[in-house]
Amino acid sequence: MVFGGDRPLLELSGISKSFGGVTALRDVDFTLHAGEIHGLVGENGAGKSTLMKIIAGVHTDYGGTMRIDGEERNFRSARDALKAGIGMVHQELSIVPDLSVAENVFLGSQPVTRFGRVDWRGMNAQAAAHLRSLGIDVDPRVPIGSLPIGLQQMIEISRVLFSGARIIILDEPTSALSPPEIERLFGLLQALRQSGRSMIFISHFLDDILGVSDTVTIFRNGRKIVTAEAAGLRKSFLIEHMIGAGHEDLEESYTSEMMLDSKPDAPVVLETSGLTLGRAFRDVSLTVRAGEVLGIYGFMGSGQLELARALFGKLHPEKGTVAIEGRQVSLKGTAAARRAGMAFVPESRRSMLFSHEPLYKNMSISILGRLHPVLLRPNAEREIAERHVVSLGIRPPRVDQHLGTLSGGNQQKVGLAKWLTYLPKVLVLSEPTRGMDVGAKDDVVKIVRGLRDQGIGIVVVSSEPETVLSLADRILVMRKGEVAREFVSEAVSKDRLLDAA
Repeated sequence: MVFGGDRPLLELSGISKSFGGVTALRDVDFTLHAGEIHGLVGENGAGKSTLMKIIAGVHTDYGGTMRIDGEERNFRSARDALKAGIGMVHQELSIVPDLSVAENVFLGSQPVTRFGRVDWRGMNAQAAAHLRSLGIDVDPRVPIGSLPIGLQQMIEISRVLFSGARIIILDEPTSALSPPEIERLFGLLQALRQSGRSMIFISHFLDDILGVSDTVTIFRNGRKIVTAEAAGLRKSFLIEHMIGAGHEDLEESYTSEMMLDSKPDAPVVLETSGLTLGRAFRDVSLTVRAGEVLGIYGFMGSGQLELARALFGKLHPEKGTVAIEGRQVSLKGTAAARRAGMAFVPESRRSMLFSHEPLYKNMSISILGRLHPVLLRPNAEREIAERHVVSLGIRPPRVDQHLGTLSGGNQQKVGLAKWLTYLPKVLVLSEPTRGMDVGAKDDVVKIVRGLRDQGIGIVVVSSEPETVLSLADRILVMRKGEVAREFVSEAVSKDRLLDAA
């Protein structure tokens, strides 16, 4: 397929990039032509976003060459890239919540009057017109932070789409959008394509990639694996090349099937019915039994992380019920969740631990009221922490050492230790092995299995299929806020999870 002449609009050759000795990209070549929508797929950590941030001027220190219209370029900043006609919609929203919709649409480029003042009337009118072309009817004067997350994402996308950029990079743009919003976005992308604009479209949603792209490039382990025309490609082709099935150089093989072993006769310790929270998740009903690990898998933006927070009272569903051991409970906050027998280890260690405090204080913070309701007893805290350090294999085994000096895997063990003095009825783990090396992951897997064997009902929420497969007795797959598939007492593999998601 030929787009806009023989010479690429954008050409990358031999691009390599490392972070602290860890290689993120290895000798990558990539081309983009005028009027092309180029889909980019790969697992988490495959290098997609790193390459895009090089193109967009976010990462400026890298090996290899980048050419635009045949001219070699090396941007010093994202502003340089924008001046060259490159705009990027990042996966993490960069809106300013307290500013108006119009101010966010024109962020950094507000129109001014001939007297040098912001043209508020003109800016509001232009923003409203821009958004109407996307099918968005919203008052441009309202604070953007007051709008639903899907609308915020569409408005951020509009800022880049209407910036005049010739090359538009969209990193997971549909993760928070409803089907009608996705359809409108795809229609606009096709119109921009016809006008000669070029887009790089990154997504975990393979149906979206195949539905909108002209060309697809697949990344794995920091390398470009293959580039092919999208027409005629099947999801199975993308999945096989993403996970490397059949390739001898695969660094970690998870292609074999795992036999799930649910516990149908064990008593139910957690049950939800019809849980719904805005656009995050809808009508989620599930059960967890004593001594069972329920894995909840989905791509980023599928709603599983919000569901985990709701189960511990951090978010408050608009509809639905939660029952612990058959008794309906109202989880209006984390304190109520703890009293009901729930425990939660979030995906962000930074949000649950205190890096400048010693290990023993981090382990005892959740049980201080039970341990010493009147007077503090640091020696008792240390004794408990020392037992956990030994049983969990925390290194180095010094309870007075500041948490921030430990590796990520050992910090995660401390996060688990918070809940092990008085065992909960239900333990919810969100991305429990994210960012860990293989050895640390293996340690966490053994700890979770040990807790399961003590009769705790465990919910493991993750966007990493390897984690879910290594831990779960039963698996729910979430897609765009809904439960799309359940795997029970059957053989399941990584490619089947990816296909269901």
